[in-house]
Order: sequence, then structure tokens, then C-alpha cells
Amino acid sequence: MALYVCATPIGNLDDVSQRLLETLRNVDLICAEDTRHTARLLARFDIRKALTSCHQHTSPAKIKTLVQRLEAGENLALLTDAGTPGVCDPGPLLVAAAADCDIDIIPIAGPCALTAALSVSGFDAQRFSFLGFLPRKDGKRRKVLLEAIEREETFCLYESPFRVLATLTSLEEVAPLHAVVVCRELTKQFEETLRGTAGEVREQLQAKPAIKGEFVIVVSGRKQGK
Repeated sequence: MALYVCATPIGNLDDVSQRLLETLRNVDLICAEDTRHTARLLARFDIRKALTSCHQHTSPAKIKTLVQRLEAGENLALLTDAGTPGVCDPGPLLVAAAADCDIDIIPIAGPCALTAALSVSGFDAQRFSFLGFLPRKDGKRRKVLLEAIEREETFCLYESPFRVLATLTSLEEVAPLHAVVVCRELTKQFEETLRGTAGEVREQLQAKPAIKGEFVIVVSGRKQGK
């Protein structure tokens, strides 16, 4: 019995690994953030497997039932819609419950938007911070950014198309001279990487007729020229 924590493609399905496909074909049940989304992935690779939902709103009773299935000897796979479960995505509830019962938890490594953006940033990533999604309110957002800047190390965050301009504006206010890399729609058809200061990248985005897609923002821990 084991719980397999499975990373799935963040856009380009060619990033799927043979190990992931083998795992999905061999488990007894797939626990998915969104069963409709995962069903499309399974259909693409002709995998027919039972699905159930598992996300941040899953009840404790259902988590207990899933753990009981593991204890009974079944193998389960845990998937989010894209990327690595638990990295700013649902996943910790089932993983923690399985760990409490001494069930084997096996990572099936693969895509993650965070590491993909770090790899193309060119910034020092020997140490870095991950902020996830920032608070919606300006004051709280600025506070989190200021704390990150004070650590003087590279940091990354996720942002939606609806708040990316506000976040870049806050970043421009607290760190106007720091280099920034903004990745949009990583591995997808309209993938784009923008570079400059927060103000320069904000202007590039504002020049577009529409802002779409999911964003990863990477900020250097040093001011430009230092």
C-alpha cells in the first residue's frame, strides 16, 4: 500500500513522464483536485481508472475513508490540476493523514511552475523564498514584499491575471531597482517571459490588449548593478 504524490504537466502534455503514466495505470484509485480536468489527462494517454475528488475543501470524513482504503492495502495516486501537489496546491490534508498512519508516501517527481520559472530567471537560487499567492489588500501585500526584500535573497510568487498589475505596482514601490522576471503560461502555447524592473515589466503588460494566463514572478535579492 502506498500514496503516490504525482506531479503532472503544467501545460505541455509532452512533459508527462513514463513513471507517472505507469503509476496512474497501476494504482487502485486516483484522487484529483478536479476530476474533470484529470479525466482529460487520462483520456489523452488512454488510461481508464477510478477517480474521486480530493482538494482543500474535502471533508475530514472523506480523508479518513481514503486513508482506510490505503490501510486496507490499496494504492492511491494524488494529483492536482497542474504541477506538484502541495506546492501552493491542494494535497497536504491527505498526505498528512496518511503520514500519521505510517503509510508509505512516494513522490512521482515532475513539473512545477516555481522551479521552471527559477531555472530561466538567471538569479541566484542557492537560497530562495516562495511566497505563494500574496494577500489581496495593498497594505498586507506590501508588508509581505518588504519582509521578502529584507532577506536579500531571490523570492518567487504566483499571481493571477486579475491581480498581477497590482502586485507589480506594490513591488515597484518597495523594490524599484530589483531585477524581476515574470513568466506567463509556462510550457503552454502562449508562453512568455518578461524581464526588467517591476515598473518596466508592468508597462510591458499594460501595453497588451488583454492580460491572460497564470503568472510566476521571480525577484532578485539584489538591486540591479550590485
